[in-house]
Amino acid sequence: MPHKISSVLITGGAGYIGSHTARKLIDAGYTLTVVDTLSTGHRWAIPKEANFYQLNAGNQEAMIEILRANNIEAVIHFAGDVVALESIKNPLKYYDNNVVGSMNLISACRKCSIGLFVFSSSAAVYGSAAEMPISETTATIPTNPYGRTKLITEWNLRDVAASSQNSHSQFHYVALRYFNVAGASFDGTLGPATRNSTHLIKVACETAAGKHKSMSIFGTDYPTPDGTCIRDYVHVEDIATAHLDALEYLANGGNSEQLNCGYGQGYSVQQVVDTIKSVTDVDFPIVASPRRGGDSPQVVADNRRIVKLLGWVPKHDNLEDICRTAWEWEKRYNEG
Repeated sequence: MPHKISSVLITGGAGYIGSHTARKLIDAGYTLTVVDTLSTGHRWAIPKEANFYQLNAGNQEAMIEILRANNIEAVIHFAGDVVALESIKNPLKYYDNNVVGSMNLISACRKCSIGLFVFSSSAAVYGSAAEMPISETTATIPTNPYGRTKLITEWNLRDVAASSQNSHSQFHYVALRYFNVAGASFDGTLGPATRNSTHLIKVACETAAGKHKSMSIFGTDYPTPDGTCIRDYVHVEDIATAHLDALEYLANGGNSEQLNCGYGQGYSVQQVVDTIKSVTDVDFPIVASPRRGGDSPQVVADNRRIVKLLGWVPKHDNLEDICRTAWEWEKRYNEG
């Protein structure tokens, strides 16, 4: 049944996408609780209006207490490890945090009769997709432990939702499969603050700011117009809005879904680098490096389903806006 929700819990709310979403929830009038270990997130990124608990969201007993104490009605789950290369080197860390931790959180929600759940998934669940653009019916064949842990959690959510349909406490979820999230808040107060980032736009901005002597382009001989990989870059503010749209969709009785969160158009690595050089007015050195294993020539979303079901309206589908906000953030941000 449709119902108005007011009290929401975010895991990983001190992180990059989580903090942008937390701010939007506060602005929309929700009562917000944030759980974060602060292992990669930052206390300053959490809205001062939110209740904050520094702990691991996979701690089932503690989460049950927090969910009940704050009368939580819906959960948005961001907390997890997200670096594909690290997941190959340290798969147990990813299975422990992303799979076991998520399972414990979902179990805590069920024990507290919380039936609305939004999950931070990834286009990594598709692996090296054979078709473009990628739709939600594209085969999910992840190529690294990171992608596999996201897909396993989606399976867990699907099975829990299916098992709840004849119970008094139904469970519904939306898994948002992000493509390449980038950019920063337009007021310059929130942005990517993860150490040793591997994200192209972040690294390019750091290089323009003099934090690296040069940056590498991995592979210049792909079957694309300029030989570099093409990706679907999505502004973090639009990604954050998608979470609010997903919450409203579920609160209004929406069925469980896995949805692509992308713009449906791609830009090459070279186009991104050229745009960063343009907005920063810095001609930083580029090193042409060999391809990285597992990189697909092109990854672009078919986003028609999220637009139709959630009424999601991207407002910042502009590479220059994405790069400019990332640059304004980078100029202001000092790691500390």
